[in-house]
Amino acid sequence: MKQYNVGIIGATGMVGQRFITLLENHPWFNIKLLAASPRSAGKTYEKAAGSRWKMTSPMPESVKNMVLMDASGDIEKIASMVDFCFCAVDMKKDEIKALEEAYAKAECPIVSNNSAHRFTPDVPMVVPEINPDHIEIIKAQRERLGTKRGFIAVKSNCSIQSYVPALHPLRKFGLKKVLACTYQAISGAGKTFDTWPEMIDNLIPYIGGEEEKSEQEPLKVWGTIQGNEIVKAQEPSITTQCLRVPVSDGHTAAVFVTFENKPSKEEILQLWKDFSGVPQELNLPSAPKQFIHYFEENDRPQAKLDRNLEGGMAVSTGRLREDTQYDYKFVCLSHNTLRGAAGGGVLLAELLAAKGYFD
Repeated sequence: MKQYNVGIIGATGMVGQRFITLLENHPWFNIKLLAASPRSAGKTYEKAAGSRWKMTSPMPESVKNMVLMDASGDIEKIASMVDFCFCAVDMKKDEIKALEEAYAKAECPIVSNNSAHRFTPDVPMVVPEINPDHIEIIKAQRERLGTKRGFIAVKSNCSIQSYVPALHPLRKFGLKKVLACTYQAISGAGKTFDTWPEMIDNLIPYIGGEEEKSEQEPLKVWGTIQGNEIVKAQEPSITTQCLRVPVSDGHTAAVFVTFENKPSKEEILQLWKDFSGVPQELNLPSAPKQFIHYFEENDRPQAKLDRNLEGGMAVSTGRLREDTQYDYKFVCLSHNTLRGAAGGGVLLAELLAAKGYFD
């Protein structure tokens, strides 16, 4: 695979930092530049982000002396220096939409961690093992934007990355109803226990906008390309509750599901074991070898023990059993800043690179 020069927009935030750690030794992608808000532009990355570095691994030497560019003021210059950019900015939704479109129109492809464009009809929202074909909508998006290379592709919300992969291979039995209660780590809010001491020994039963995303985003992921847009799936009916819990990393979901044609427990377990997708077929660098892992133990999966499975890119499941009101219930876990955020973005970029979208 050829080498690609990459920019990270929003490099000082937690997800931007995670992108840096994941790309430090990436076989395909080389960090060419870092960009952030105007108040950080012109500073070295170490000076701008050093006191706010939240990763457990040290800041890579290769980025410490990089001078930050202005994410909104240097668009044309940034676009001329890279093959594509990752975007993980902290701005208002309408500002993010405008910023990402400006990069795309400057012929700089954007792989976004942000939610702003997730429901733009011709922007693919991709979990690479589930709906890789959705990247084909990029042709229609380029026609709308009037671009040759530029486009926007997004990854889905971190809260659905735990349970939607487990549900996906079960769709053959006719998913009718899904109830998912998610228990979400504080890093999903860009926080650590040092910066959010109120979360120690605490639980907050509300995360703004999260339940709407968790109920609607799976339907776009399971949707179909019709003409120049992605049309959402009509089923299953999904209802969620999303809670913030005192866990550093790892989103857990308790899932209840009803089928049109109820499978056996053995059929479900076999489908999870056998499930793989295009990333595994292409042997993409960030793809887990085994996408879904099932634990037989009653007390697994656990965030502290299992979130880093396969570099944090695998999904863990457990406690599959029949239910009195639904057909089955089970528990899922994924690493929210790896599979659910920056890692999912890197895997999406690898898929786009393998399919020639950055060339």
